Amino acid sequence: MQVTQLAVPDAYLFTPRAFPDDRGLFVAPFQAAAFREATGHGLRLEQSNHSVSRRGVIRGVHFADTPPGQAKYVYCPRGALLDVVVDVRVGSPTFGMSDAVRLDSETFQALYIAEGLGHAFMALTDDTAMGYLCSTGYNPAAEHGVNPLDDALGLPWPNDVDPVLSDKDKAAPTLAEAAQAGLLPRYEDCVARYEELRAE
Repeated sequence: MQVTQLAVPDAYLFTPRAFPDDRGLFVAPFQAAAFREATGHGLRLEQSNHSVSRRGVIRGVHFADTPPGQAKYVYCPRGALLDVVVDVRVGSPTFGMSDAVRLDSETFQALYIAEGLGHAFMALTDDTAMGYLCSTGYNPAAEHGVNPLDDALGLPWPNDVDPVLSDKDKAAPTLAEAAQAGLLPRYEDCVARYEELRAE
């Protein structure tokens, strides 16, 4: 499995090898050994999520209070999407930076988003499915968001696709507003969390 670190630190793209034959295809989007080598720790799994979205749907930018935070390992088993990672960690050298990758059901690439990073995606086709492996369970009180259309973020959503957002994501604050309100995770807390995981 090939592993690439994104421009946003603590986010990794995993490219598995696919094995097609006359019956179809086999691929392993998550492989523990490759994950541990890249991150220095295992993937704690508390919840598995699955979403289906029509073309243009944007989900995010979402993040959770850290600690403990919620890391996500995501891939696209059907359709195609543009997946975006945003560094929302106050005090990070790359605060406000983002990176984007296309995930689809042809390459089965997967993306790891560490605790404290913001995550969003846009479905590029109808009936696009997203699979998530999550390090913690859903905790509404600890979940937050930043508006994915915040001009200051300048996320690279395609110009030829009309964005469709939930009411919650439409009402989410800008990155500056979230910082002012004290909603964003602190970089030092996130780094401490990563060290805890590596020590386990």
